[in-house]
Parts: sequence; structure tokens; C-alpha cells
Amino acid sequence: MTAFDGADLGERLRHSEHPDPLYAALLDGASDDWAAGGVMREILAGHEDDAAADMIHLRFLASLFRVVLTGDAPELEPFYPCLGGTAAPEGVWAVAEPVLRRWAPRVREGLAAHPQTNDPGRSIALLVGLSYAVRAHGLSRVRLLEPGASAGLNLLLDRFRFVGDGWSWGPVGSPLVMDGLGLAGFAPPAVEVVSRRGCDLLPIDAASEEGAVLLRSFVWPSQVGRHERLSAALEVARVEPVIVDRAGAADWLEAQLGGAAGPDGARGEVVEPGVLTVVWQSITRQYWPAEETRRVDALVAEARSRGPVAHVAMEDPRAVGLDPGDGLPVTIEVDGELVARCHYHGVPVELT
Repeated sequence: MTAFDGADLGERLRHSEHPDPLYAALLDGASDDWAAGGVMREILAGHEDDAAADMIHLRFLASLFRVVLTGDAPELEPFYPCLGGTAAPEGVWAVAEPVLRRWAPRVREGLAAHPQTNDPGRSIALLVGLSYAVRAHGLSRVRLLEPGASAGLNLLLDRFRFVGDGWSWGPVGSPLVMDGLGLAGFAPPAVEVVSRRGCDLLPIDAASEEGAVLLRSFVWPSQVGRHERLSAALEVARVEPVIVDRAGAADWLEAQLGGAAGPDGARGEVVEPGVLTVVWQSITRQYWPAEETRRVDALVAEARSRGPVAHVAMEDPRAVGLDPGDGLPVTIEVDGELVARCHYHGVPVELT
């Protein structure tokens, strides 16, 4: 139960206190419109008693953003910085309200989409963890498995270019170049990713236009750098699509690691000798039931008895009531050992 649960939906919209100036202005306008019995009543009908955790305000903003991204509301584009817009956000509601009336059924239908991001900036966290794991096992050929993968963009890290203080890694000419990463003294080893696969309860096909628009719609408009990074990663994904199975983390991982068959009856691939299996997860633990987390950890531990396996986890300790310690909020652990800290979107990263 939060302070917003049980409050009037219009007031919950206003007091969401979104840090993006455009979204703050849209939510203020939506709140006023709700109070006046306007189009927001039609769009949000049936959601009056939604819990705060359902994030109805983020679903609404993203649904409207998808209308803009598909070119069906060109009059709103000047307000979206990620689309080159420079208009002051204070004037957005007067323009947005007619758009919402025009597209009300579509915006309402879009509320069903769960907030989901797949920031490729997190791939630097995977690179840091992967480097530790490869050195610890003495194996450079890697099989990547990612439960909770969303669209699986971070599984493509070997197709991205990373540039830091005195080091670089990844193919020259990659559409996605992450530079200015710092990390002086970091020297990631050569790695060959021999296979990659993920799972998610609601997987997104990043190679499709629909999937790309969905991912873009959940990135705030003022975060231009994140939009540029995402667009570059999507370009890579169109050339090399990643398989993301529709499945729960533990059941899927059990099959992939060679245990029981998965939900569809399939088992994981046969792993060649000399290949390190790396189970990678990012900001997933807070969404999993405690039993799911326990099973994932137990499956990885058991799989180590049958072959080389490493577990790289980028997680926010505070989300599950743990002490975050000092520094950046998110920890990067390899087999339970803290090796670095980072931001929720991956960058910046600091080695411990």
C-alpha cells in the first residue's frame, strides 16, 4: 500500500511528480482534464482503483508517445526533445488534448502494455562482469543466457563498441559506440560469444517495427542520449535478431542448463567443451517472487557441478530491502562477489 493507493486517480496523476518536464506538464494537464470530466475519463475508465504499482501514469504517457512515434500526431513532435523538439512543455496540453480525443480508443488500448525498458547501456555492466568471469575460468568462448531479457538487446554486447580511459573493446564500425566510459585500468579480454538466448514473460521482438516503437515509448523524451543509444542497438538487432523465449526465469533456466525440459518441452542446447555458460540478469530480482530468485540461484549453483558456469547480476539491493553500501546505487556481482557499481541504465560504472 502506498500513499497514492486509494487516492482520486486525477490527483494521483498530478502527484506522480515525474522528473521529465514534458511528462510533468502532460500529467498536470491530464489531472485537470480528469477533474473536468474530459477525455481522460474515457481513456482511464476502469482504472480508477488501480494500485500505484500498476504505473497507470507511465502506461498513459508511453501510449501517447507511441501515437507520436508512429507519425500520427505530428503537432506534438515539437514538444519531444528526442525527436528534435524545442517547444516549451508548458504549452503541451493544449495541443495534446485534441490528439487524445482523436486517438482515445488507441491510447486506452495501449494502457495494456507493461512498462518495460531494455537499455543497452547496461551492456557495459555485463562486459565488466563477463571480463571477471572469463578470467576466473580461463575460458574465452562464451554462451550467454539472460532470464528477464525483455528484447534481449544486451545479449548483443559483442556487437557494440566500448571506449574508455586507455581501453576499447568491440568491433570498430558498430552502430552503437559507448564512449567516455572511464574505468582507467580496465582491460576487457577477447571474448567469442558462441550463442545467446533469453527469456521473458512478455518478450519484445526488437527486430520488428512494433517492438522498436514499444521500447522507445518507455524511454523519457528528454533523455536524448538514451534514445540515441537505443536506436543504435535496434539497428544491430535488425541485422542479428536475438531469440527471447516467452517463459518464466527459473523454468526456462532449468531447461537451458540441462535439467528438466522447459515449458514447451524443449531442452537447452548441448554445450561444447571449453565453453563458459554465463547467466546474466539486470534489474530483475525486484520483480521476481522470492521463490523465483531462490530457484535461479540454486539452478546456477547445481549446474556448476556439470560444467563451467558463471552468474553475472546487475541488481539494486535497496529494491529488496538490502543495504546498498556506498557509491552508485546498483551492484554488479559475479558469482556473489561485488566487482563494480553502476547506474540503473548501466553507465556510469565504477570498479570496486
